[in-house]
This record gives sequence, structure tokens and C-alpha cells, in this order.
Amino acid sequence: MKKLRLLIVLLIAAVIGSYFVFDLGRFASLEYVQSQLAALQGFTQANFSLAVAVYFSVYVVMAAFSIPGSLMMTLLGGALFGLLWGTLIVSFASSIGATLAFLIARTVLHDWVQERYGNKLEPINRGIRKDGGFYLFSIRMVPLFPYFVVNLVMSLTPIRVVPFYVATQTGMLLATLVFVNAGSELARITSLSGLVSAPVLFSIALVGLLPLLARFIVSGMQRRKLARKFGRPRKFEVNTVVIGAGSAGLVASLIIAGARARVVLVEQHQMGGDCLHTGCVPSKSLIRSGRIKHLVDNAADFGLIDASAEVDFTAVMERIRKIIARIEPHDSPERFTSLGVECVSGKAHIESPYRVRVDGREITTRSIVLATGARPLVPPIPGLDGIAYLTSDNIWSLEELPRRLLVIGGGPIGCELSQAFSNLGARVTQMEMAPRLLMREDPEVSDLLTERFRNQGINVLTGHKVVEFARDEKGDYVEAEFEGEFVREYFDRVLLALGRKPNVEGFGLEELEVPLTAGGAVEVDQYLRTAYPNILACGDVAGPYQFTHMASHQAWFAAMNALAGPFRRVNYKAVPWATFTDPEIARVGLSELEARERGIDFEVTRYDLDLHDRALADGENRGFVKVLTPPDKDRILGATIVGYHAADVIGEFTLAMTHGMGLGKIAAATHIYPTMLEANKFAANAWRKKHMPEKVFPWLERYFRWQRE
Repeated sequence: MKKLRLLIVLLIAAVIGSYFVFDLGRFASLEYVQSQLAALQGFTQANFSLAVAVYFSVYVVMAAFSIPGSLMMTLLGGALFGLLWGTLIVSFASSIGATLAFLIARTVLHDWVQERYGNKLEPINRGIRKDGGFYLFSIRMVPLFPYFVVNLVMSLTPIRVVPFYVATQTGMLLATLVFVNAGSELARITSLSGLVSAPVLFSIALVGLLPLLARFIVSGMQRRKLARKFGRPRKFEVNTVVIGAGSAGLVASLIIAGARARVVLVEQHQMGGDCLHTGCVPSKSLIRSGRIKHLVDNAADFGLIDASAEVDFTAVMERIRKIIARIEPHDSPERFTSLGVECVSGKAHIESPYRVRVDGREITTRSIVLATGARPLVPPIPGLDGIAYLTSDNIWSLEELPRRLLVIGGGPIGCELSQAFSNLGARVTQMEMAPRLLMREDPEVSDLLTERFRNQGINVLTGHKVVEFARDEKGDYVEAEFEGEFVREYFDRVLLALGRKPNVEGFGLEELEVPLTAGGAVEVDQYLRTAYPNILACGDVAGPYQFTHMASHQAWFAAMNALAGPFRRVNYKAVPWATFTDPEIARVGLSELEARERGIDFEVTRYDLDLHDRALADGENRGFVKVLTPPDKDRILGATIVGYHAADVIGEFTLAMTHGMGLGKIAAATHIYPTMLEANKFAANAWRKKHMPEKVFPWLERYFRWQRE
């Protein structure tokens, strides 16, 4: 591919050089063509087929290499072949030439531009994949846009060749017809600048812009039509009603109140949402207790003999409740009321895009932000109704440590809780239908974690599809299919960790016919607007990422767009996440699997933590830092860290990706010794070492030898 690119660049350079060296532009001037017009017309009458072939070929070459003179060639086509034949010949010649120019530019520039600016161009890429032909058709109908610029710009997008050709030929047909017709008067034309009047050009441009304008108007009318039947109040009680007081709702309401707008925050359960009461806070507290127990059990590795600890599970759970109680005031109605948020406890029901009813009270509002979160997914498995199953919501009510715990699910929640309960002394079996744990991560990550789990005594069963739950004289069991055979696994308690389902039911969305995604989330646009422009959604109910930090991130955009209309598009440029197992697993950007699926060329730089000083000192020398970059470039496409405090260490790569900094910047920064953060610098240095100019070293050796003589 590199040789082909070089060949094309050399060919383009030769064509451009010849154009200026031999002054080929004179042949496309109005004076020269008019001076030769009679001879050309006579040749065409005597040799029509040959004239068509020569003209067609010259036009295609000029268009393919963006050689100036396409307007003159179009006029000449009208003068030589007449309106019908001229339009037909010019239409195909210009379209084929444009497509060749498109392919040339795509071969030379597309990959480089997408590799360097792919993240920034992703919204444009999505739009082109969806409606590229439509947009190109509209642009082609506007002759004010330079012909070669359109070819170049579109070559950098994902539009396919056939839609490009079709949109080009159909879109340019009207302008081609106008200019070919003008070419019939070529002998009497005195200036190309006055060839077509301004009103004619404006009319053509208006026709080209009409589809875009119509689409925008129709889209707006459809949105307003949905809302118009409900009746817009003359006055509004509040600016925004926020439904749900989890991470997204709390942040959104604070931003709106901070802008001095009136906001009502509605929550039917507890302020703080899942993260505080059943998610991040309790799970990390439990993980910490389990981690300490594991360290005590392995104290001999640190020279501490006869260390022991007995687990008081009731005390562990009480500690979790105390931590929640310490944090709870930060999310309390009292605090938010003091900050200008009206907090209402009750069940919210959206009556219309302008009215929300909360237990009998009707609130009129200019906008609504839906932040209702998600809940554990409970699939319809036969026999499950007869089992007192646990989820990430109700597991915190346990008062006794299960002797035998079965965890169904191999995602982050299942992995975190499997290891935490195992560390506290439960016999844990983790069952996953997929061939490995953490399917969103690369296989080497899954393999490392699985080996760690099994070494700790966790019975990891991947490739097991749950068939049913049942009970016999031995107790409760699950029957699963594995490689065509059925196996049974007995348990005392079972935890379902199969993902989370967005909370969309019971809020009035069904009556409003708000569209949902295939995954059951509320369908939103890039501004987080639903089908109704003044109803927005953020957090787990909207997706695509079900993370607390992403909910807070989206909340800012939702709040601003709720107040100011389509103000800012939500940014997913660098989204980090972590699984808080031991070792921790953190990632930002692409994994190797995702890069391959998207057809992105990349190279991998890896630094293993086996001999990392701080990791060795803490007895945590397992894991690695892996960075994906474009070939021979230090721009970061993605980073994965498996190891001690990976969730903290990934922050440097997140910052670098957000602000367009490469591995060179990370390598140049000073990192405190000894810290785990140094691993990022070592990975960056590994990239630099791999890309050192080896051919220079022999010359350096000679130079320094000369200095010694």
C-alpha cells in the first residue's frame, strides 16, 4: 500500500509539474478554445465517435487529477455535441473523473486522516455512514462548492464508492445541463465570469440546499408535532424537572440551579441512587474488607508470621452501612435544597412534554431531564421464581456469609463480587455463558484474571449456559449446558450479575411513545434529546455507557441543552472504566479486539509489571500496561492496564487522549519514584525505544570514536 501511495503521489507531481512546465493551461483558456472552435466542430462532424472518445478521455483525466479547466471543457462539450449528447457525455465523464479523483485521494490521505483525527471525526463518520449519499447529492447540486474540494473532502469519509458515484452523477446533472446549454453560445461568450448570471447560480444553489433545508424543517416539524397535541402552557412553574436523584440527576439539577434557573428534582426512593446505596460505594467497601482478609491470610509473604483474622460478616456489612451514612449527607435533600434545588419525594409521571405529575401535584416545565438509572437484569430462567436469588440491589441485606455462593455472570459486577466473597471465606462458583470472563476486554486480560481467580480457589465455569434452577434432597442447584452435556452445581445462595436494564417503565414514556434502543435504553441524539426536543435523558437510562462517571459527564450536557436548546453535543472522546478486582483492570479507548473489528491499523506497546520496583515492593508485581498507537506514531488509540491501582493509573492516559497528547509527552513528564504511575512512563519509553532510528547508531559510534582519538 505504501508503494502504491508513493507511485500515485509521484504521478500527481508529474501531472502538476507538466501542467506548469509546458503551460498546458493555455489550452483550456477561452481565447484558445474559441480560436480552434471551428476546426474542432469540423473534426467532430467528420469523426463523431473518435471525437467523443478523445473528448471523454481528456475530460476524465482532467477531472481525475483535478486539472483546472473543467468549466471550459463542459462549455466545449455543449459547443461540439449539442445539448442532448453534450449533457450525456459530460455527465458520465465528469462523474467517472470525480470518482477516480475520490479514489486517488482516498488511497493517499484517508487512512492518515482517520488515524490522526478519527476521534474528532467520529460524529461526521456516523452521519456519512447513515446519510452520506443524501448529503453528497445536496452538495453536488450547489455549483458554488469547488468541484475538486468536494472530491477531496468526501474521500476522507467512510462513504462507499457506488453511493459516491450515483450521488455525484445525479447531483451535478442540473448544473451540467445549464453549462452545456451555455456552451452552445461559446463562440459569442466574452468572459467566463459573466457566463451565467448571479440569479441563475443562486437558483441552482437554492435547489441544492432545498433537500437539506427540507430535511431540517421536516425533522423540526415532526418533533413539534409530537408536542403540539399536548398543548403548551402559557406560563411554566419551573424551567426543568429532573426525574431521578442518582449521579446523573444530582449533577444535572445542581448545574441547572447553579445557572439560577428553577429546577425540581424528583426521587421516589433514596437520594444518591444506586451508586451510593447498592453500587459503587457498598461494593468497593466490601472489596476492601475482602482484600484486607486476603492480605492477612498471605501475611507470611511479607515476613509476618502467624497473622490471622476471623471474618465477622455482620460487622463487615455494618461497616458498609456506616460508610453509606457518612456519604449520604452530600446527596441529601437538605443540602440540595440549600443549593437552590427543590427536592420532591414521590413517583413522577410525564403527562406531556410540558407537565409532570408527582403524586397528585402537576408541575408545568419548559424541559424534562430523565435520569431514572437502571436495575439488575433478571432473565426468565425456569425455576428462578422458586429461588431466593440475590442481585446487586439486595445482596447488601445479607446478615450471614453464604457458605456456597453461586455467581451467574462474568462481567465486572460478577467478577468483583465473586472475588470479594471468596476473600471473605465463601466457596464461590462463577458461571458464565460466554467462553471467557470480561468479554469486553482482550483475551489476555480475561486469561490473567481467570488464572488469578482459580489460584484463589474460585471455581470459574465459562461456556456454561444456564438451563434451569431446581431443588432436590441435596439442596438448591442450577443445571447448565456445557459442550453438549448437562452439569449441576449446588449452592446455598445465588447472585445474578447479568447486566443492568434501563428504568423506562412507569414514567409515562409508553403513553408518549418515546422510542427505545434495541438494548431497552431511551433513544437520544447527540444532544441527549429524545423524540421530544425538550425531553432529554442521561445516565444509565440513556447509555451507551453504564458508569457513574459517565452519568455525571452526560448530566452536564443534558442540563445545558435542557436550558439552552441544542447547545453542546455530548463528547465520548476518551471514556475510561475499571473493574475493581485484584488485580484491577482499567481501560480507556480501544482494545485490540475493537481496533480489529473497526479495521484500524495499530501497533501494540507493552510493559510488564513483573520487575516494576513499586510493584515488587508491595508484592503486587503482576499485570501489564498495554498501549495501542497507529503504526510509527505515538498518538494513543487506547490503553489497558492490569495491575495494582490500575483504575488510578489509567487517568494519565485518559488526560492524554482527551487533549491529544501522545506517548512522547508522557515520556517527557517527570514521574515520582517509586510509584505505580511510573509504569506509564516505562510503556512510553518502550515505544520510543522501538522507534529509535537504528541506522543512525553506527554513525554515532564512529563520531564518538573520533572524539576519543
